[in-house]
Amino acid sequence: MVCLLGPTASGKTAAALALAAQAPIEIISLDSALVYREMDIGTAKPSPAELAAVPHHLIDIIDPADSYSAAQFVTDAERLIADIRSRGREPLIVGGTMLYYKALTQGLNDLPQADPAVRAELDALAAQRGWPALHAMLAQADPVTAARLAPNDAQRIQRALEIHRLTGQPMSALLARQADERTFAGAADRRYRVIALEPSDRAVLHARIATRYDAMLAGGLIEEVERLRARGDLQPTLPSIRCVGYRQVWEYLDGETDFATMRERGLAATRQLCKRQLTWLRSTPEREVVDCLAAGYAAQVARLARIGQA
Repeated sequence: MVCLLGPTASGKTAAALALAAQAPIEIISLDSALVYREMDIGTAKPSPAELAAVPHHLIDIIDPADSYSAAQFVTDAERLIADIRSRGREPLIVGGTMLYYKALTQGLNDLPQADPAVRAELDALAAQRGWPALHAMLAQADPVTAARLAPNDAQRIQRALEIHRLTGQPMSALLARQADERTFAGAADRRYRVIALEPSDRAVLHARIATRYDAMLAGGLIEEVERLRARGDLQPTLPSIRCVGYRQVWEYLDGETDFATMRERGLAATRQLCKRQLTWLRSTPEREVVDCLAAGYAAQVARLARIGQA
């Protein structure tokens, strides 16, 4: 089963559609942002024409007021894999949410469930002191986790502090212990063939990210966030609004920043996301790398995938 992974703006959708023109596939989205309805522009959701060209799954499946977990993804993906194959077609898993890929191929970590009371307490503390201050708190409690997180990475800082408060132990220590206990010694499930789109020149990918983000702003991203705000039931602490781009526009509409600052923060957050995705990919030894900046990269993906070939 083929997984096509890559950082944001690496051309995953184009490569998947090129493969769909040659083989009987259905796409399972591996993207934690595409699950949300009413969030199209900022998530770079495939266009209606692209969605119509080949069956897509796990796109537009939940409301922005709700949350979606890695555990839910695994359940949904395993069901879809069986369904797609029962129709005589092949699943192609496409996306950049590496946590979902790890959960699917290596299993879920046995960490405590989210605690609304603890999260509310941490949110209130962050509102008073700012996320960099909570990052400093995390550095005292769990320096290993803090070292790999940006000072404004609210969602991950909150989760790490939450786990420490609930268990009294650093999240990094819990994850390391669980990794040691895995019977497969951390090896990915060999049912999955991994093709990774990675840039030969990260600066070129960053330029592509800037062009795409400016196109999102020109194409109505601010108006999209205004419509979400107008609903009245969404808050900036929700996972949906924490998505890259949305949080920065939300702050702009709150009057916390001007347009130029909002744009730069959105670009910085997207570049940081790209860096995290590439770090995950490069720790995946089973992957086969395709330069996403090379001419004909989509054809190379199709050759490596070998879907529908004897």
